[in-house]
Amino acid sequence: MRTVGVEEELLLVDPETGEPQALSAAVLARATRDAAEPDVFEKELHNQMLEFATHPRSGMDELGEEIVRIRGEAARHAGEIGCTVAALATSPLPVRPSVSMNRRYQWMAEQYGIATQEQLVCGCHVHVSVGSDDEGVAVVDRIRPWLSVLSALSGNSPFWQGKESGYSSYRSRVWQRWPSAGPTELFGSAERYHRRVADMVETGTILDEGMVYFDARLSARYPTVEIRVSDVCLHADTAVLMATLARGLVETAAREWKAGEDPVDHSVSLLRLAGWRAARSGLTDDLLHPATMRRAPAEAVVRALLEHVGEALDDAGDLERARAGCARLLRDGNGARVQREVWERTGSLREVVTTCVRHTQG
Repeated sequence: MRTVGVEEELLLVDPETGEPQALSAAVLARATRDAAEPDVFEKELHNQMLEFATHPRSGMDELGEEIVRIRGEAARHAGEIGCTVAALATSPLPVRPSVSMNRRYQWMAEQYGIATQEQLVCGCHVHVSVGSDDEGVAVVDRIRPWLSVLSALSGNSPFWQGKESGYSSYRSRVWQRWPSAGPTELFGSAERYHRRVADMVETGTILDEGMVYFDARLSARYPTVEIRVSDVCLHADTAVLMATLARGLVETAAREWKAGEDPVDHSVSLLRLAGWRAARSGLTDDLLHPATMRRAPAEAVVRALLEHVGEALDDAGDLERARAGCARLLRDGNGARVQREVWERTGSLREVVTTCVRHTQG
């Protein structure tokens, strides 16, 4: 059974006004002092953000319980200094982000200018264990067409600087401003993957391997494939669904590799279009079908994903969980739909944030 870990980035907000608060250093100080596991929380690029990481888990129930528990701890630590946390991939309200003061982030601010200043976005990264770099690169090559479906399912960023963006995941569009972000061509081997990463670092355009922001990459720290396309999910059970589907994709791809099946050779240009379409419409309109790269109803594309990973999910005991989670999102909508429904009902972006605070904490 492959293990799975989740990294979530949360937005720190005022519980009354909903405005982002640049208090991550104070929250981290509280967490370090009080937590039984002080390394759970980390500083992120902006002071309005707080990141946490779960342990590697084999069971999705245990993973879900840990996400809920750590979200609760984050809210408690934040509450001690007068703010709270929201699983929002962008701030609905206008914000002037402040970059954290360390050497790495200051280098990014100097190198990329306004693109760094505006990168107040929160994602959900899923790590799935692999047996070797060769297996990992084979997985990265084979999961490429399916990643846009995860983006559509997780969309949770319809507002930007106080305005309706027109996107389900505007976070993913802001993220594409990084020069190393997005889908990748086929690598074919671990040796070619590592050579490409080394060449990118040698250009001086990025600081190090950690700034290779591929949609899916080999982790620089863990023996995992790290899938990075999802918005932070409003509900913890949606984060668990992303982890479930990610593990299914990785296991399916590894089996294809071992069976000698070649990856589908869609161009990066088409993969970018698939990602844009998923970010734009989420689950409310057509997506690009991963097999054909032609438009198809979102429900049909999600069904194709479940069929693609069905055997791996069934073997892990996750098939019914994944089916139920996808059916719920298709019926009730993703986080972007929840936010828009509150906005349409109340006309208040403050109410959008405060409602999402409640959803974040279950």
